[in-house]
Amino acid sequence: MTLSADVLAPIRARLTDSNAMFSKDFPGDAPHRQPVHTVYGGAHLFKADTAKKMATLAVKHLDEYAPTADTLVNALGLPLSGELAATLYGRVREKLQREAVEDFRIDFEDGYGNRPDAEEDGHASAAGREVAAGLAAHTLPPFIGIRVKPFTEELAARSIRTLDLFVTALVEASGGKIPDGFVVTLPKIQTVAQVTAFADVLDALEDALGLVHGTLKIELMIETTQAIVDAHGVVALPGLVRAGRGRVSGCHFGTYDYTATCNITAAYQSMQHPACDFATHMMQVALAQTGVWMSDGATTVMPVPVHRAKAGEALTDLQRDENAVAVYRAWRLAFDNVKHSLERGIYQGWDLHPGQLVARYTAIYAFFLESFAGASQRLDRFMSVAATATLSGDVFDDAATGQGLINYFLRALNCGAVNEAEVVAAGLSLDELRTRSFVKILSGRRSKG
Repeated sequence: MTLSADVLAPIRARLTDSNAMFSKDFPGDAPHRQPVHTVYGGAHLFKADTAKKMATLAVKHLDEYAPTADTLVNALGLPLSGELAATLYGRVREKLQREAVEDFRIDFEDGYGNRPDAEEDGHASAAGREVAAGLAAHTLPPFIGIRVKPFTEELAARSIRTLDLFVTALVEASGGKIPDGFVVTLPKIQTVAQVTAFADVLDALEDALGLVHGTLKIELMIETTQAIVDAHGVVALPGLVRAGRGRVSGCHFGTYDYTATCNITAAYQSMQHPACDFATHMMQVALAQTGVWMSDGATTVMPVPVHRAKAGEALTDLQRDENAVAVYRAWRLAFDNVKHSLERGIYQGWDLHPGQLVARYTAIYAFFLESFAGASQRLDRFMSVAATATLSGDVFDDAATGQGLINYFLRALNCGAVNEAEVVAAGLSLDELRTRSFVKILSGRRSKG
C-alpha cells in the first residue's frame, strides 16, 4: 500500500468529524407517531370535550350524506367496489368513531382575530383551564397546542401575553402537567430573530413555572416567501429550525398567506397552485431526515348544506339533493387536495370542519388500501432476493425502492389504513418495521440466514 497511516490519519479524522456532524444534523425521520392532520378552531370556542364533539359531528355527517360504502365512493368518484369499498368505508367509520381528531390547535390568530386585550386575556386563561380539564378527563386528542399571533413589531407583545396567560393557567389547573404532544405554533415568520425571540420566551416561561427545559415545543408556520428564501438568497428553513434550539418539532405550510405574499389573486389561491408545490417541495428538501415533521395547508371550502329546515318543517326532496351536491363538491375538493399532498410525500394537513374529516380519512385510507396488494407483492419479491435488483411487473426495484416500500408500510400502519396483522401477512415483522430502515431489515435477515 502506497499511503502510510501517518498520511491517512488526519484525512480520516477530518472525515470522521464531518460524518459525525452530518449524523447530528440529519438523524433521520422522527420515530414517533405523526398525526395525519391538525384541526384548527377559534380559542373562544374551545372546550375540554371539543375533540369528542367534533367526532360526533363527523360521524353524523357521514351518516347523513354517505350512509353506505357505495354512496361514499360514488360521491368522491372512487373506482372502488365490493370488498375493498366496504373495507374502506368500515375503517373510515371506525376511525371517526374512535379518534376523529388526532391533533387540535387552539387558535388565537386567523381563526380568532383581533379582539380587545381584556377579552383575549380571558379566553387565553379559560382555554388553558379547559386543556387541563380535558387532560384530567382524558378527552383531549393525542396531540394538541395553541397558535399565537405572529412576532411582528405590532403583535409580539400581545402574542407573548396570550402565551403566558394560557400556559400559566394550564400549569396551575393541572398541577404542573403539560399534555404529551403539546406544541406552540408561531405564524407568519419573517426572520430568524423572531424564532430566536420565541425560543427565548419559552425558556423564560419554563423557568418561571418550574417546567423541565424543552417541555414547550415549537411549530413553525411557513407562510411568507421570506421563510422559504431569506434576504440573502439563502434557503431559510434550516436557520429557522436552528433558531428554535431543539424545540422545533414541525413546520406547517400556510397556503393562503403564502399565495397572497406571492401576489396570487383569491380566485387562484389553492393548495395545488404551482407556487405552493414549489414552497412545499423546498420545505421537504430542507427538512428531509432532520426529524422535523412537515404539514400541508387547508381546504377552505366547507362541506356545509345550502338549505336548513325551519322549525317544524322538513326539507323538500330538491333541497336535500342540493344539499348533497354542495357537500359532495366540497368533499371532492378536500379529497383531491389531500390526495395531491399524499402523492407528493406530505402526510399531514389541516382541517377546519368536522365534515372535512370524512374526506381526509377517505383520501388517506384509499391511498394506502388501493396500493396495498401491489406493495406487498413488490416487498415479497424484493426481500426474497435480498439486495439483488429485481423486476416486479414493469417496475425496476432497487435499494431505494426497498426503503420506499418500508416507508409505505410505516405510513399505512401509522394512519390506521392497515392493521398490524396485514403488515405481518405482507412479509414484515413488527420488530423489523420498527427499525424504520430497509438496510437494517436486510442486515438482520442475512445474519439470521
